Amino acid sequence: MSLAIDIKSRIPDTRDARIERLLLRAEIEQFNAIYATALDDQRLSDWSEMFTDDGSYVVLSRENHDRGMPVGLIYCEGRAMIRDRAFALEKTAMFAPRYLRHIVSNTQLIGVDSDGSIRATANYLLLQVLFDRPDATLHQVGVYHDVFRSTPDGLKLAKRHCVYDNLLVPNALCLPV
Repeated sequence: MSLAIDIKSRIPDTRDARIERLLLRAEIEQFNAIYATALDDQRLSDWSEMFTDDGSYVVLSRENHDRGMPVGLIYCEGRAMIRDRAFALEKTAMFAPRYLRHIVSNTQLIGVDSDGSIRATANYLLLQVLFDRPDATLHQVGVYHDVFRSTPDGLKLAKRHCVYDNLLVPNALCLPV
């Protein structure tokens, strides 16, 4: 049995409630813009701080997601593991230099759980330019399935599952989505 409560039942449909939902959606959109910029600028330590201590970050195929199979290309449980991944990518990993551009759109506020967790989705598009190639390529397209928590420092991700639609990922998935 789910503890999830639809946001409309949690906040009655009054003018004030609609404004609250609009403000919360705007806060999520702003979070996603900051998230995308951190990744585009390859500030991975900043990216890792966008998660709660118990946060999870998973990149998995739509096929696995639809079948309830949690196996993904990237699977991090807890901010410590996310920090380790960021550190490894910044300091030790070897991969071809590249520019990334994340485009995040169609944010939907799904609901607020009884514990205050905020559920949302957003579509993402990831473009990549390798330094030795003249063109940009579509690296990945998919949807974020998110759970946010409000903290004194603003929203933080308790869960971000990046479900990609591509049949194949054309290159190594070295940087976060």
